[in-house]
Amino acid sequence: MAESSWNLQEFIQAVPLASSTLAVYQRDLEAFQCWAERLGVESPDAVTRVTLRRYLASLTTRALAPRTIARKAAAIRRYFSWLTLNGLITTDPSAGISSPRGPAKLPRILTTDELHQLIDEPSTAALAQPAVAKRDTAVLELLYGSGLRVSELCGLNLNSLELDRRRLTLWGKGSKQRVVPISEPAAQALRDWVDSYRSAFLQKFFKETAIQADADSGQAMFHNRRLGRLNPRDVRRILDARSPVPTHPHALRHTFATHLLDGGADLRVVQELLGHSDLATTQIYTHVSRERIRTVFESSHPRA
Repeated sequence: MAESSWNLQEFIQAVPLASSTLAVYQRDLEAFQCWAERLGVESPDAVTRVTLRRYLASLTTRALAPRTIARKAAAIRRYFSWLTLNGLITTDPSAGISSPRGPAKLPRILTTDELHQLIDEPSTAALAQPAVAKRDTAVLELLYGSGLRVSELCGLNLNSLELDRRRLTLWGKGSKQRVVPISEPAAQALRDWVDSYRSAFLQKFFKETAIQADADSGQAMFHNRRLGRLNPRDVRRILDARSPVPTHPHALRHTFATHLLDGGADLRVVQELLGHSDLATTQIYTHVSRERIRTVFESSHPRA
């Protein structure tokens, strides 16, 4: 693969995106490069709009989901835009290229009973390990009570927390810092965890694993059983163990936002709390609330 003529590595290193997003973009662009070179297109300056349209059409024949095709098209557009801006090609062949979009899915919102069982009713097995149960409750209270992204929760350090002021300092997407309030139940759960159970958790699993936490893990708010910083997979396991129904961690963030809007919160306030840079991203939750209103109307009104 003639990497030097395509400049893929230079693009990946230059674009300010999350590492997980860049890894996906790299795979998508390498797949496009392989496809193009099989057609005899050896460099990006030989790619035309027709080439790109043929490629996107080929993806639809492979029964890929529209959202997947849209993501691959986004990676291609960003790549060719970067090439053009840096003078590596003279014309951007991807300008105006569109791709199919799947139907927008409304995020699932947890019911009051589901939230109660998830947060307030740990299983008998969980209660047998009080430190683990306290950690898991604090994690769930933050995901729902403050609408944190899982990555934000996993990145929390002890010095992120100001319990006396009931607030957290977060580093969100794009390394943007924001301060969010903590609900009273979350504050109490964090107080229990930090003051009484965190050290017990570390001591217990240090003895069992004989692994010492590294400097980064030592600062972490939450740890896994290997004494490393809690990671998204660990959070998913917590939900799998506690939730009465299959639940993705992001559903708690969706529920947080929807409940705020249902309670009369201003959309701009919800945008700030969620850390969205674009108000349009937050507006999905207004559709969720409207859908909830319609459901309640149809199930409750005698002539609906």
